[in-house]
Amino acid sequence: MLSTLGNAFKVKDIRKKILFTLFVLIIFRIGAYITVPGINAKALQNVASSGLVSILNTFSGGGLTNYSIFAMGVSPYITAQIVIQLLQMDIVPRFVEWSKQGEVGRRKLNQATRYLTIVLAFVQSIGITAGFNTLSSLNLVENPGFQTYATIGLILTGGTMLTTWLGDMITDKGLGNGVSMIIFAGIIARVPTGIYQIYQQYFVNASEGTLWQSIAFVVALVVIVLVIVTFVTWVQQADRKIPIQYTRRVSGSPESSYLPLKVNVAGVIPVIFASSFIATPQAVLGIFANNHSEETWYQVMTDIFNMQTTDGAILYTTLIILFTFFYAFVQVNPEKLSENLQKQGSYIPGVWPGRETQSYVSKLLMRLSTVGSLFLGLVALIPLLAQNIWGLDESIGLGGTSLLIVVGVAIQTIQQIEGLMMKRQYVGFIQDTRPTE
Repeated sequence: MLSTLGNAFKVKDIRKKILFTLFVLIIFRIGAYITVPGINAKALQNVASSGLVSILNTFSGGGLTNYSIFAMGVSPYITAQIVIQLLQMDIVPRFVEWSKQGEVGRRKLNQATRYLTIVLAFVQSIGITAGFNTLSSLNLVENPGFQTYATIGLILTGGTMLTTWLGDMITDKGLGNGVSMIIFAGIIARVPTGIYQIYQQYFVNASEGTLWQSIAFVVALVVIVLVIVTFVTWVQQADRKIPIQYTRRVSGSPESSYLPLKVNVAGVIPVIFASSFIATPQAVLGIFANNHSEETWYQVMTDIFNMQTTDGAILYTTLIILFTFFYAFVQVNPEKLSENLQKQGSYIPGVWPGRETQSYVSKLLMRLSTVGSLFLGLVALIPLLAQNIWGLDESIGLGGTSLLIVVGVAIQTIQQIEGLMMKRQYVGFIQDTRPTE
């Protein structure tokens, strides 16, 4: 990986993309420390590791702890994406039609996603602000009132849209998926804080009798993390190669080839979706905290949408599994894949073109998604279980989600850099072999 980055910096075009990405991420990190006016910035320090704060901090890079203009991060945008994609599943006919219109339809769907993001961001920001302010020990809002909440909601909504725009700029002119890169940067920025929390919890004021136990525990924790990282990297790069043969010779193509399908087709998107899906109801429940906190329905809903509880962990894992199957079929559409194979004059040996190929790919996706969903759910659930067993900090308990995102985004970014390097080599080869006049 280091050698790939070193070689990439020697190429002018790739170096520009890397530097542009870093520039945008620096802007994002600066914005994460600009506190919203009318907010007591130190109010959330005591609950910085609570469930909702930890989830949203994952998407905002610690912005919620400072209650910055980027406190909501890209969470509303991700939620809007989930809703729009679900509505394309033969629920809203117009969205289904747009999904089949190629680039023009994609632009229309992106526009609808952004409109929905504005609504969700405004509602979610007011809900979180009102919910935290109801806690008597916080006093988050200095002068609570309709105008104050509306102003805070507008500022946070603007911050979400700016963050989304920065992500789009990374996608267009930088490296990797912009939204994923922003989440990646936020997680990496919080690593020193996590290390300091472990140091405070296990080494500060530790007696001689417990010091060696703390050292042994931390060493074991590091070893476990390295093993999990290795396992995650191995699974994320594993794929199933489907043999492909051509009925006619296509220029530049071999007579036989293969179609690679990753074991975890959906990548880290299901984890991001599930986390966002958990965070949004928690934010909405904050609106009702002041008047309904003692009621049964409120306590039940709070327990369900909290990953630190047993019910919440079960719901979180279930959502990851469901979103894995859903997004796998979004990423690899069996119907379109079958049509493209026919247009290219190719087929899967032993499988008839058309509907039978579509059925074959669908069954294969179901099997791969079963393995991928269990893998994602297991890695996301292990730290939550460790938190309950060993009493780790709640933010550390969410480390499985962060680990999956970091490893997944890092692999995708390195693969994109390698692809750009390979493309440049091919272009150079073609240019060098042209006959001279």
